[in-house]
Amino acid sequence: MKQGFALFRKQAGGMSMLFFGYMFCMLAVGIIPLLGQLLPVILVPVFSVAFAQGCLNIDQGKRVLPSLLLSGFRKPAFPVLFGLGVLYIVVAIVALGISTLIDNGTLWQVVTGQLSQKEAALRPNVSLAILLAMAVYVPAAMAFCFAAPLIYWQKVSLGKALFFSFFAVWRSLSAFLVFAASWSAISLITSQLLVMLFGTGSIMYQLMIPLSMILTIIMHCSFYAAYRQIFGLPVDDSKKVSLDKPAD
Repeated sequence: MKQGFALFRKQAGGMSMLFFGYMFCMLAVGIIPLLGQLLPVILVPVFSVAFAQGCLNIDQGKRVLPSLLLSGFRKPAFPVLFGLGVLYIVVAIVALGISTLIDNGTLWQVVTGQLSQKEAALRPNVSLAILLAMAVYVPAAMAFCFAAPLIYWQKVSLGKALFFSFFAVWRSLSAFLVFAASWSAISLITSQLLVMLFGTGSIMYQLMIPLSMILTIIMHCSFYAAYRQIFGLPVDDSKKVSLDKPAD
């Protein structure tokens, strides 16, 4: 996490511009009829590569430019990254679908906006359904964690990227539990401080937006730092050692 903060400080403006470009692309994709609700989620792995490449540029002393948003759209990585996004949607649907066996679709209705959280809290078995959905989703999240940068930098297949990512997180599980708990604490504490200082009025929400943006960017930087710690510093294609062909 400290390395993520350090990366952001080096080129805060460049990474912020990259994030604004990403948000603009998400809004543009969201207005597409029919596919507008699915494409922003499917393209998350594609755009996540841009933030990872931005962090690598910082490591290499290069500028972070908005053109990095196109990094994930280059072949041969794009079809695999797109497939990763589709798989993410499938896993989420499966996790929510399994939860309906317990809560009769309450959690599904909350996620799809058909039911408010307050109304859902009054229904039976919701907590158990959430735990069941998490039991399905968390292992998948471990596999998705580093899959996108592995596909982009190591040129591995979708299956191998998921495999390497899952076991990378598993072998460092205690560190990732601390990582997740720390980020949850930071998000909770900062939001509560804003509420204490400014109440729940418009000023608090106006401050929450840029703060959430900054924390999201730093989180991307932290995931890059974790990738660098586990898989090593990414190098140019001409000098890259692929996971398909280990070094001698």
